[in-house]
Amino acid sequence: MSVVEMVSNDIPALMLDIGRKARAAASKLATASAERKHAALVGAAQAVSDHQAEILAANALDMENARQKGMTHAFQDRLFLTEARLNGIVDALRTIAELPDPVGAVISEWDRPNGLHIERVRTPLGVIGVIYESRPNVTADAGALCLKSGNAVILRGGSDSAHSSRALVDCLRLGLKQAGLPEDGVQLVPTTDRAAVGEMLKGLSGNIDVIVPRGGKSLVARVQSEARVPVFAHLEGLVHVYIDRSADLEKAVAITLNSKMRRTGICGAAETLLVHKEVVSTHLKPIIDALVAKGCEIRGDATVQSLIAQAKPATEEDWKTEYEDAIISVKIVDSLEAAIAHVEHYSSHHTEAIIAEDPAAVEKFFSEIDSAILVHNASTQFADGGEFGFGGEIGIATGKMHARGPVGVEQLTSFKYRVRGSGQLRP
Repeated sequence: MSVVEMVSNDIPALMLDIGRKARAAASKLATASAERKHAALVGAAQAVSDHQAEILAANALDMENARQKGMTHAFQDRLFLTEARLNGIVDALRTIAELPDPVGAVISEWDRPNGLHIERVRTPLGVIGVIYESRPNVTADAGALCLKSGNAVILRGGSDSAHSSRALVDCLRLGLKQAGLPEDGVQLVPTTDRAAVGEMLKGLSGNIDVIVPRGGKSLVARVQSEARVPVFAHLEGLVHVYIDRSADLEKAVAITLNSKMRRTGICGAAETLLVHKEVVSTHLKPIIDALVAKGCEIRGDATVQSLIAQAKPATEEDWKTEYEDAIISVKIVDSLEAAIAHVEHYSSHHTEAIIAEDPAAVEKFFSEIDSAILVHNASTQFADGGEFGFGGEIGIATGKMHARGPVGVEQLTSFKYRVRGSGQLRP
């Protein structure tokens, strides 16, 4: 379970070799039986369970490095593995194993007047490159979801999680080996050199079919700027919670608190709170008091500052910021329309929530806001593939092509058409 160090200084050659191995593995995974893929995932889950001590020791090395670098508490929380979190990874692997196999599933079928029977059928994408930052669970989720959907995956995690990711990838590869499937179906780039990312973005001489970036704005911007292969965009989670004038106070307090403070470093955490002016006198202080009691810093507009002693001034930059920390920006809006306008102007199109009892307000919010996930009277932290029943996710896609929202096994497939005839000729 040791970290593999790169011995070659020739990054292009190293990455091309990884790409070729992935392509060879992908051709076998694409036709692997559902039973073998299931066995590989169950085996990987068991390996994670059996090697908990080694994985936690590897994570301890990453954590020590993070502390020495002065990483923020929120960053360290994303990186940190505990026995409970490892059990969560084991459960996720087993859940993904039990999902229906998407490969070969008939999406739709129909008959033509000439007697042709046409089927649209799910197929793997091929080789998927996943570029991500510090969260070790992404290693397990991405590897498992790609395997389940018949794809090979090349994982390039951040240097901060190198030891943890290697330990988890070793478990995934062990599961593949035990199931008689190619271990190179899951590969971790064994160098933290940024040049490796550049090689992936070039496509590894046609050996990568799709790139999935998962991380901060600078990472995603680089991927979108340099990629020569299709990209599933996963922008930052600049998430909004809007408290409508019809909002139930108890729900507003509980949902806002959970949306912001359950885990502040995940992409589904709320970053901006919008409150309708008609409920400022009843709702604002209880919500803010609950947040402050949990250690949240408040940055507010002029009205919020006048009413909340702890509030610091919110600048224009605050409305654009994904804090990934115990900080929230708060603004009073004159109307639902004003809230929608604010969200549409500043949102990263990830997740937005409305707390309201008025069905008309909810429908307007849902129909006029163009984000991947819209939530009514529930925490934004449900913006997660596992919570959607997908078993896990590679990330939340915020683009509009192919996949949007949680990217699970079905989103990691394309399709082909099967046309069955009985001798038909085109006149």
